[in-house]
Amino acid sequence: MSQIAINTSQNVNISFNTASVGERMLAFIIDLLIKVAFVVIVFYLFFNIFDLGYLLSGLDQWSIMAIYIVLTFPAQIYPLVLESLMEGQTPGKKIMKIKVVKIDGYQAGFGDYLIRWVFRLVDISFAGVVGLISMIVSRNNQRLGDIASGTAVISLKNNINISHTILENIHEDYIPSFPQVIALSDNDMRIIKDNYTKALKIDDRQIITKLSDKIKNILKLEIDSTKMTERQFINIIIKDYNYYTGKDN
Repeated sequence: MSQIAINTSQNVNISFNTASVGERMLAFIIDLLIKVAFVVIVFYLFFNIFDLGYLLSGLDQWSIMAIYIVLTFPAQIYPLVLESLMEGQTPGKKIMKIKVVKIDGYQAGFGDYLIRWVFRLVDISFAGVVGLISMIVSRNNQRLGDIASGTAVISLKNNINISHTILENIHEDYIPSFPQVIALSDNDMRIIKDNYTKALKIDDRQIITKLSDKIKNILKLEIDSTKMTERQFINIIIKDYNYYTGKDN
């Protein structure tokens, strides 16, 4: 499984596993089955339950086609709407545990999902061969819609334990030191902990110093280095964030 390095808004690179072609195809099939089931139900209600088929009699071909388009419209915008509401996922993607993300590290927005949806018309042409070839030959398994919108589909199936998340074990009687940490987001804290953990493993003091300085600058903190080391400071920041946001085990 290939990996993609996403450069976040904090100028930090984080590696993710890209979703495989097989995972994306299975997610597509699941979503397709949902859309087909919807269309079947709508047509059954229209022609059998409400018996509205008579409305089509006497209409020209273009008018009939327009009615069919209206009836199937929710299925047509299914990926666009659900990816926007579910932050880069559809039911199929959620089941397969994959997600659409921006390569530049920002959260994908409606405009990005719209571009992906428009290019879907090209990607699924020739029985999906265009999109399949694009995913196979592109570096990050991207179809044309992904390339045009600057997005990629990543796998969420990584084995995760507490060291890979923002969670931190803290005691019930823990007393926080820096209430300013509430200005940070979950994403900020995930980046801090991820890079701090990596720096500790290789004893990279330069990264720890830069990380400490960055936190102090963002939170506008002045810490006496004689009373607290950089490692102690970062550890406290992580624990304080868990304390104030209630993200402890």
